[in-house]
Amino acid sequence: MDELDLLKKDWKKTETKFQSYSDSDIYPMLHKKSSSIVKTLFYISLAELGFWIIINLLPYFLSSTYQDRMNESYHNPLFLGLSILSFVVILVFVFLLFKSQKSISSTDSAKKLMESILRTRKIIKYYVMFNLIMIFISIPIAFYSEYNQNMTFHDQVDGFNSNQMLLLYGFTILLIGVFFLVFWLFYKLLYGILLKRLNRNYKELKKLEV
Repeated sequence: MDELDLLKKDWKKTETKFQSYSDSDIYPMLHKKSSSIVKTLFYISLAELGFWIIINLLPYFLSSTYQDRMNESYHNPLFLGLSILSFVVILVFVFLLFKSQKSISSTDSAKKLMESILRTRKIIKYYVMFNLIMIFISIPIAFYSEYNQNMTFHDQVDGFNSNQMLLLYGFTILLIGVFFLVFWLFYKLLYGILLKRLNRNYKELKKLEV
């Protein structure tokens, strides 16, 4: 047997080895990967919830000035409503991710796994959209609250001419744009990488269903 025959024989062995994976072998791997990804997303959401709680509570307890201003702000029904809504949305988001993780962990069907992956993608998509919309709403409200509570700022704004008011509006729009971009990049990095992996698993599962 010459070298060429030996190479052909070895190639056939390698080819057979790569073709040995069946659908029943691939599904458990995709299931395990998907479950692990959603579990990581759930832990990230818990960390995010803890982060926002700390960010809101620490200044409140460490600074009496900040505490007084926040107490005044909470007398504003709109500010109070948005604050409650934000935390409720985060809690619901954490709960839904927890349910998705449990659903993926317990499913034994490729179709159900695909449905759970789609549901997880929608949950994260709507959550990110909500947070980005909140930026557009909260920054103008913060300026309005500052205008009503901080008399120094109130008097300065009242004394602005038309050019200065245009600058103030321009600064507000710029600030909204910067915050929007920062949060969008933050969520793109935080959830985007894991969602791409989840999407790859979904595509592989679709192939198994064909």
